[in-house]
Amino acid sequence: MERLCSKVGCAREAVTTLTYDYGDQMAALGPLGPTRDPHAHDLCAIHTERMSVPKGWTVIRHATLV
Repeated sequence: MERLCSKVGCAREAVTTLTYDYGDQMAALGPLGPTRDPHAHDLCAIHTERMSVPKGWTVIRHATLV
């Protein structure tokens, strides 16, 4: 089953998974997780590029080694 972007009104296929750690003011963005997680956000390529976090937060981008 295809996983869609979590953004409201977006019907594009998800390609990344975004998670937040509010205590450490950190966001982690990586390859699409193996399963859906109610505490994560799956994003399409467009919303992955547009993703932003609050000022002062750190973004960790995980890449897949091929």
